Amino acid sequence: MAKLKVALIAGGWSREREISLKSGENVYNGLDKAKYEVKTYDPSKDLLRLIKDSKDIDLALILLHGRKGEDGSIQGLLDLLDLPYVGSGVLASALAMNKAVSKELFRCAGLNVPKDMVIFRDQGIDPVEIFSVLGKPVVIKPVSEGSSIGVNICHTREEITDAIKDTFAMSSEVMLEEYIKGREVSCSVLGNRQPEALPVVEIIPNKEYQFFSYTAKYLPGASNEICPAPLPSDICEKAQSTAIKAHCLLRCRNYSRSDMIAADKDVYILETNTIPGMTENSIFPLAARTAGLSFSRLLDRLIELAFED
Repeated sequence: MAKLKVALIAGGWSREREISLKSGENVYNGLDKAKYEVKTYDPSKDLLRLIKDSKDIDLALILLHGRKGEDGSIQGLLDLLDLPYVGSGVLASALAMNKAVSKELFRCAGLNVPKDMVIFRDQGIDPVEIFSVLGKPVVIKPVSEGSSIGVNICHTREEITDAIKDTFAMSSEVMLEEYIKGREVSCSVLGNRQPEALPVVEIIPNKEYQFFSYTAKYLPGASNEICPAPLPSDICEKAQSTAIKAHCLLRCRNYSRSDMIAADKDVYILETNTIPGMTENSIFPLAARTAGLSFSRLLDRLIELAFED
């Protein structure tokens, strides 16, 4: 039987480039070479080669994170090339990447989300009004970045002003969000029209980190990720049902991972990731392992789901 020709796309242009390359390397090593003929492409330098080779590729496996990779851009190109790929399409990718839009969808569908405000560069900054609406402290983040890049927790007027100015350096829109004190959890989802939730993961950053920041995510030993999460069964079930509902609302395909805060006997969804990290330390492979899926078998399953859709 002929091997499936797979284009593994990693790297790219975003601030998450290094993590994308690590995800790509781990996936390359995890793919069964008896089944797949794998070629790697970094779109920052191999885009023309990918376009040229596309007629001889059976499937693309996108491991890009952040802008121009997780936001629908590369997905649109692959659609134009008529090249099937693992993961969500243009619509779901763009919706999930924009936290303001995705949160509004979640809110309208009855999911719990933190209160928020979105401001633009030409708007004035009034820390007093911000605190009066959102309380203290306030979470400040770019509207369209991943891996907790640019996220700050602000307790004073000065911290708010400085954080907003810094965030505008990377984004034209800034989200200010109510801080929900609770336990950080994440739930991964596999499937298309009838998706299934994997076991919930609790994330406990070391004491020197206020939250699951970029450093806490990727520095070995900076966080403890526990799966299955040591939470009451009803909370885990709420997290799983929330993740499945978010997956379906956004029209995600194949897989996704939603990040939440468990607090006050409920869960609050923060965002959904359409291309979860696939490094050795990433949450999605951990949840899959706990569910009995080896990394190699998980990759097989994602490829099966891509063709199913």
